[in-house]
Amino acid sequence: MAKESMKARERKRERLVAKYATKRAELKAAGDWDALQQLPKNSSKVRLHNRCQLTGRPRGHMRQFGVNRYTFREMALSGLIPGVKKSSW
Repeated sequence: MAKESMKARERKRERLVAKYATKRAELKAAGDWDALQQLPKNSSKVRLHNRCQLTGRPRGHMRQFGVNRYTFREMALSGLIPGVKKSSW
């Protein structure tokens, strides 16, 4: 499990990106790079990092399900993800 502070920091970044998205797009279209520099660094979409919604683990993130590979395997084996089953060949 990730530290709560790391999860909170990522949620804060997501809020900042949503808040400044339109202003950032307008400044980029106008080519006003000086004003763009004045915006908070964490309002840039590039600074976001995909994390597991349940554990907060930053690595092994499966974008389609929003969880990491370990959590996905546990949920799939216990039948919590509809349409997913273990295959063997």
